[in-house]
Amino acid sequence: MKLILGDKAYSTWSLRPWLILKRCGAGFEEVMVALNRPDTAAQIARHAPAGKVPALEVEGVTVWDSLAIALWAEEHYPHARLWPVDPHARWVARSAVCEMHSAFGTLRNELGMAPHHPMCVVQDEAHQPSGALSADIRRMVAMWADAKGRFGEGGPYLFGDWSIADAFFTPVAARFRHFRIDLEAHGDDGTAAEYCRVLLSQPDFLEWSEAGLEELGLKGNG
Repeated sequence: MKLILGDKAYSTWSLRPWLILKRCGAGFEEVMVALNRPDTAAQIARHAPAGKVPALEVEGVTVWDSLAIALWAEEHYPHARLWPVDPHARWVARSAVCEMHSAFGTLRNELGMAPHHPMCVVQDEAHQPSGALSADIRRMVAMWADAKGRFGEGGPYLFGDWSIADAFFTPVAARFRHFRIDLEAHGDDGTAAEYCRVLLSQPDFLEWSEAGLEELGLKGNG
């Protein structure tokens, strides 16, 4: 089984299925494709029919798109409990994941992870959000507060125990940290900030982030 990934310093889409497969205890080979290079498209095309990473090669089939890989993992690793056990929480978790997957275009574009914006470091100056971005951030803060308030008492994650939702929101937390977004200014009562702290201190994410720093030649430099 091979997981086709982009650079760990930048590829937020690749991070999501990587976290999920790690959570499942799956054994997989990482195939790294360097992004923002002249041959990037050609290298990705060798593995992924959609021309994008991530993609999962398994049993002679390619599963592409981070959400599709997450659903594949749910089928193959039921012991991992990748969705909340409570049905109401599960419905909300799936809705939140789908909204993250299909919406928040301004957040992705304005807080984009590119060569000058690696997710594993914090930039010197805080980003000043546009009006459209502020709306996206407010929606994110409200969604997290609602889910955590209704379903998150059983643990530190959005729905108590770790779930696919947390994999999908970890890159958002990394973007907020990198661009030094003031969540309190967007309606946060502390819930969103604490949730970001939890996601960014999760051991698997720390492993990913350390690899990203190593890619940048910053490992051990603090």
